[in-house]
Amino acid sequence: MLQKFVYLTGALDFLIGVATWGGALSDPQPGHFVVYMTLGAFLMMAAACLMWASKDMEKRAPVIFWQGLVRLTAVCSVLYAVPAGLSQPWEYVLVVFDGAVGLTYLIGMARVTGCSPIELLQCKTTPTAQSA
Repeated sequence: MLQKFVYLTGALDFLIGVATWGGALSDPQPGHFVVYMTLGAFLMMAAACLMWASKDMEKRAPVIFWQGLVRLTAVCSVLYAVPAGLSQPWEYVLVVFDGAVGLTYLIGMARVTGCSPIELLQCKTTPTAQSA
C-alpha cells in the first residue's frame, strides 16, 4: 500500500511539473520564465526519483524521506506566508495535502527501514546498532 502511495504521489509531481512548464510557456514573463521552466524540470526529476525509489523502498528510503522534508518545507512556508500577506489563503490546501504526504513519507520510511530520522537524513538504510 505504501509503495503504491509513494508511486502515485510521485506521478502527481510529474503532472505538476508539466503544468508548471505549461504556465511558463503560455505566458512567458521576464524574470519568471527560466525559473518556472527549471522548477518544472526539477519537479519531473523528483517525480522520477520517487517512482524509482518506490520500487525498492528499503534501499532507497532516503530519497522518499528527503522528499517528505521538501513537502513539509512547503507546509511551513504556507503557514508563514499566508498570515504575513505573502501568499493566498487557497494555498492552505497545500498544508493539508503536502502535510499528509510528507508525514506519511517520513513515518513510512522510518518504519520500512527501522532507521531513526537522523539516520535517514544521513542517507542510511539500516539502523545503527545501539551500544549497551
